[in-house]
Amino acid sequence: MKHSMTRRTFIRDSAKVTAAASALKAPFLGRAQSSPSNRIVVGVMGLGRGMAHINNSLALADVEVGAVCDVDQTRIDRALAAVRKAGSDKTKGVQDFRRLLDNKHIDVIMIATCNHWHAPATILACSAGKHVYVEKPGSHNPHEGEMMVAAARKNNRVVQMGNQRRSWPAIIEAITRIKSGDIGKVTYARCWYNNARGSIGKGKPAPIPAHLDYNIWQGPAPERPYKDNLVHYNWHWHWHWGNGELGNNGIHALDLCRWGLDVDYPLRVTYNGGRFHFDDDQETPDTGTAVFDFGDKGASWECSSCLPRRDESLDFVRFYGTKGTLGIAGSGYRIYDLTGKETETVKGEGGDRSHMANFFDCVRSGKTPNSEIEIGQKSTLMCHLGNIAYRTGSMVHFDPKGRRIVNNAAAEALWARSYRPGWEPVV
Repeated sequence: MKHSMTRRTFIRDSAKVTAAASALKAPFLGRAQSSPSNRIVVGVMGLGRGMAHINNSLALADVEVGAVCDVDQTRIDRALAAVRKAGSDKTKGVQDFRRLLDNKHIDVIMIATCNHWHAPATILACSAGKHVYVEKPGSHNPHEGEMMVAAARKNNRVVQMGNQRRSWPAIIEAITRIKSGDIGKVTYARCWYNNARGSIGKGKPAPIPAHLDYNIWQGPAPERPYKDNLVHYNWHWHWHWGNGELGNNGIHALDLCRWGLDVDYPLRVTYNGGRFHFDDDQETPDTGTAVFDFGDKGASWECSSCLPRRDESLDFVRFYGTKGTLGIAGSGYRIYDLTGKETETVKGEGGDRSHMANFFDCVRSGKTPNSEIEIGQKSTLMCHLGNIAYRTGSMVHFDPKGRRIVNNAAAEALWARSYRPGWEPVV
């Protein structure tokens, strides 16, 4: 049965959530901490990328998948089949995210939805007393990033963003070596993404599929008509719902840049490029370069998402120091001397499991996770500022102390967004 959304039902259900949150605010740790089995029950929202969340949760000790949620009933059926194959027949499947908030047995909500849902779902989950694991980029715009951090603090919840390289052993080692001076004084980082994406075509109005609750899919985003080339992936390339390739893949590399350079906020940001390869509905650039000036350090991200350049063999991220360079590629890294000769290669393990395990450990212990939401959103802000620079065709100047764009009315107007009536996030 499809769930319908009205302002009345939203207000009614929000009242239930608020009441539940009031009862849960006091303790920092969830129910799992005091449970004899130390078991954490999760609800997974968004069952595309969320299937990895389910599979990794099932593989971790004392983690139970209590519910799965998606606007697409076919995805729910697939997820329930996977969970039951793993031996659990108690998992519930729902299309409406708010049913996860109502479920008193759920300790954690894992969010793997479209970007426009990341922050509103996180804020509501924190208010309902749930800890949160949210996929990158975590927010659709800068203001949402601020609200997510405020919600985590107000409700004393553990919130981890899914930039999993923060938990990969060899990457942690690489960043430690950079900060220890192994390649000298480091003042610049360059990162790179390339792919062979095809055209998304030009969408046409079409009947909403019976298995899809498009009303809930839109959720907090201002309503737009359904078209046949949007769900489940091409929303990435529309500013209304997504953040382009910078927010889709650039966040992973720029997070490493910011981490290795040991910087917080850029002073100036530019992003030049365009949608060069196809004439279709995509609004975001397929090719371009974003540059970030931190004053005494800098970083750049270059993208070619429709024309792969495999022969260039560039590292995912390269750090440049006075004694040499360090390149991160895959789950390991390489060190080069100033002549470009490779002097050391270190391999490591990747995947999602270590990052999720870190999150669950912090839910139990109260420790700070490796990509606590404020850490994650500082990196995401670089993506937002880059996209704002592209969309306004301007250099964006940022005040690190005030944490605001300055002297650019067009850019400042993109700091936040409007919401569907009744869906406005409130901390």
